[in-house]
Amino acid sequence: MLTGTSRFDVNLSILFTELPLLERPAAAAAAGFTAVELWWPWPDDPAPPQAGLDALKKALDDAGTRLVGLNFYAGQLPGPDRGALSVPGEESERFRANVEVAADFAASVGCTALNALYGNRVDGVEPRVQDALALENLVMAARAADRIGATLLIEALNKPESPRCPLVSAESAIKVVDRVNAATGLGNTAFLLDLYHLSMNGEDLNDAIDRYADRTRHVQIADNPGRGAPGTGSLPLEDLLGRLRATGYDGWVGLEYKPGDRPSAESFGWLPG
Repeated sequence: MLTGTSRFDVNLSILFTELPLLERPAAAAAAGFTAVELWWPWPDDPAPPQAGLDALKKALDDAGTRLVGLNFYAGQLPGPDRGALSVPGEESERFRANVEVAADFAASVGCTALNALYGNRVDGVEPRVQDALALENLVMAARAADRIGATLLIEALNKPESPRCPLVSAESAIKVVDRVNAATGLGNTAFLLDLYHLSMNGEDLNDAIDRYADRTRHVQIADNPGRGAPGTGSLPLEDLLGRLRATGYDGWVGLEYKPGDRPSAESFGWLPG
């Protein structure tokens, strides 16, 4: 069982997915959570009708759950996509169409962390072209985040599950963070440290925490192997989160794990009582 003072929020795009979207905040609240996070909830629509946005806000408000993390549009998640902002053509345009929509929705519910997934490499397009497009779109996202007093997050994924994504190490994500901050001068772009993804890449997690905790503004966890709840794999998550706290990190820790062959509400037995 994890102990300590970590603040846990539940990711409603991977947990409670057995329920319709608008029922998930109440289910999270019933399980004892006051905070939640989401991938962009409309993977086919970067700019959904206002009625849909209003309905989600009402569901969050009625449940008494605070949204503490939101992804910008990133294509099909879960699915083949790993983001849209570095993909030329329609996907990049969809990301751009989403930037102000996502920022406005985040502002309406008090969310101050917006995650921008980089995207896969594309056949026939030079990496430098994709990287230039990514920087342009991330600058736009950082400015939108700054407008609402939010942080733009950059996340490293893992190579075994995302072989075409170029951000598959903490160092690669940090380099993008630095490029965006240098381009905007805003200083509001930071690292999303996902311990599951970094472990899948074989990184030294203690070293990653020591090197990058001061650049980290959000953390996500799942056990490895299996991407299940803490205790289902072999990661020393209690020790790792304790190390994070010792660095001064007091932000949210998002539970981004698969519940397994059981209802999501039954996957929290590892939590402190």
